[in-house]
Amino acid sequence: MEPEKIKQMILAALPDCEVLINGDGRHFDAIIVSEAFKGKSMIEQHRVVYATLGNKMQSEEVHALSMKTYTPEQWAKIKSS
Repeated sequence: MEPEKIKQMILAALPDCEVLINGDGRHFDAIIVSEAFKGKSMIEQHRVVYATLGNKMQSEEVHALSMKTYTPEQWAKIKSS
């Protein structure tokens, strides 16, 4: 699977988010910034993202997705550091 396809799947479910993703077709790294993450633990945030991929993780189309999730405020602080 191409990184752009994963990005589009995430954006379809979280249209307000910013997604930066790269990978080799099976292993991917992503940074996802969304208002939807406010008030959620990191595990809850990751579950939100995994849900956007449907069965792609179980079917091994996406073997591994390493992600960092942030609210827009958290991301702004990181970028300004």
